[in-house]
Amino acid sequence: MAESLMDIKRQIASTKKTGQITQAMQMVSGAKLSQIEKRAGAYQVYASKVREIVTHLAAAQLLEIERQQTEALEGAEVSAERLQIANLLQERPIKKTGYLVITSDRGLVGAYNSTILKAMMQMFVDDHKHKDDYVIMAVGGTGADFFKSRGMNLAYEYRGVSDIPTFDEVREIVRTAVTMFDNGVFDELYVCYNHHVNSLTSAFRAEKMLPITDLDVSEVADTNIEYLTEPDPDAVLEAILPQYAESLIFGAIMDAKTAEHAASTTAMKSATDNANDLISRLSVTYNRARQAQITTEITEIVGGATALE
Repeated sequence: MAESLMDIKRQIASTKKTGQITQAMQMVSGAKLSQIEKRAGAYQVYASKVREIVTHLAAAQLLEIERQQTEALEGAEVSAERLQIANLLQERPIKKTGYLVITSDRGLVGAYNSTILKAMMQMFVDDHKHKDDYVIMAVGGTGADFFKSRGMNLAYEYRGVSDIPTFDEVREIVRTAVTMFDNGVFDELYVCYNHHVNSLTSAFRAEKMLPITDLDVSEVADTNIEYLTEPDPDAVLEAILPQYAESLIFGAIMDAKTAEHAASTTAMKSATDNANDLISRLSVTYNRARQAQITTEITEIVGGATALE
């Protein structure tokens, strides 16, 4: 019985230490979550303005793309020389699809990574007949290791994204993605990640980033506003479109990191609650065992005293 009591005490002490660690990790993740939520809110102002400027500058090319698509549907010949359309805006026949998959570099984030990877594997099965039909760019060690271990077509990996990402980190990823798109490594790029809904919920997203097809001239409040550009609007557009792509991917990474911190906070809270519940159960078991031991000792003492009378 004494040995059993000692084992229970060791389990209680060990579980208390584990609970203290998970509680500390919960507090750290909560602080990171609060910080990145504020940063993401401020970023949305910048992203909205960049989108407005790009849409303004691209208005002529967007309207020309619509005209060419309409004429193509009507059977008319389309002259590619009528207007030089920016490469990042130009759609082309899809021979290969690129997927930029954002996961975490660490564990202890609940189902965060498994949700993304499970959804990606289902997308590959549903949308592609052969693994050579797509290319994977992995941001995060968990995803990179997962795809490598299965012999999948991993063309690029980036590890070590900071807890609060910066533009400098994203530039390398975006430059690589744009270069691959320009060189024909893939003909379209989807960014796949967990979107942060709230502190308890996230949802998988797969957003098309390249070519840039989500610009809508009707979103611009006043199309009569003109920008003074040097050397010319087309050259400025060619320079600013990669920055717009950068803002899109940066926003996705910020969103994914927010969801990661939320998942980590929830997972550590659950672990701490489980540790507290286990301590409560072990304490009850210990008290009952101790009570039984004391009762046995009293019975033995009373029995011994009775025998001496």
